[in-house]
Amino acid sequence: MADMEELKTKVADQIQTSSTTTNIGKALGVTLVFLSCAIGIVGFLWNSEPALFNVTAVTEIMLRERNLNKVTGSTTVATMIEVTEILLNKRGGYLTNDIMPPGVWMDNVPNWEFGVLVQVRDMARTLRNNLSRSQSQSTEDVGLVNSENQFYFDSDSWMLPETESEYSKGIEALEDYLDRLAQTSSSNAQFYARADNLRAWLSEVETRLGSLSQRLSASVGKRQIDLALAGDAAATKSTSTSSDEHVKTPWTELDDVFFEARGTTWALIHLLNAIEVDFKEVLEKKNALVSLQHIIRELEPAQDTLWSPMILNGSGLGLVANHSLVMASHISRANAAIIDLRRLLEDG
Repeated sequence: MADMEELKTKVADQIQTSSTTTNIGKALGVTLVFLSCAIGIVGFLWNSEPALFNVTAVTEIMLRERNLNKVTGSTTVATMIEVTEILLNKRGGYLTNDIMPPGVWMDNVPNWEFGVLVQVRDMARTLRNNLSRSQSQSTEDVGLVNSENQFYFDSDSWMLPETESEYSKGIEALEDYLDRLAQTSSSNAQFYARADNLRAWLSEVETRLGSLSQRLSASVGKRQIDLALAGDAAATKSTSTSSDEHVKTPWTELDDVFFEARGTTWALIHLLNAIEVDFKEVLEKKNALVSLQHIIRELEPAQDTLWSPMILNGSGLGLVANHSLVMASHISRANAAIIDLRRLLEDG
């Protein structure tokens, strides 16, 4: 009889243990499902690109808040500050250096961020080397030196120090430069709106867009002739390459290049709008204002809403769209217009 009671007790304990284990398993399952849904929703909300803003309105607000007068260069510097602040503080914040879900799993927005960052870096370098200096032998602006150095900090450092803190220091250096520009009683900061300075920056833009256009066009693969040494019979290069090669962007990188192009064009539209304000007299004298406006118009369609849930890669004349080729078309036309504008600024 005692053995029977002991057996019943053991069976009851086993049933209770099994029930407890089942309840724990169910609770863990529900928790995992809830976390997955929450992470998915947050990722969906973060996977968005900021809208375009009005550079003139943003500049006026920024100058009014800082009690500054508007001078030549104010719009370009204020626009650069705003572009960088949006890069860091948009919905979801800066995602490139995230190590936790959902940011660590996302790649569209980080590639968009890289496109914006490249344009910020190029403009920071041009500000330091050209726009703030009267000639090649003039002294560099220390604040702009610091600003450029900060923006060239590693883009995916998550701590000690984190990328956001370093880029924020770059913004602070730009804000200091903006303050000093507005001090008409002092000349320790200058912005020279000259045609040669504008050509220097446009040369950087031309190189960036040319590379992006090639990478986007290679989405379907193409035969490409090596033109590296064309036009110079005495030219040489370090390593020999095939004169005719097949170039194709790997399918795993198609959306990366596409969203990098989206970020690049987003930043460029704002910077070009700012240049239109600060270089208006130079552009009008060269009869080139409409040429700059044409470049902006060519870039604006690159910011149209993307309705497809994924970047399609159909053949050039196939049934399915090729988003990379569409983007390459906009960028190529804008790049051709930039080349024409540079020539006009030089010869006009």
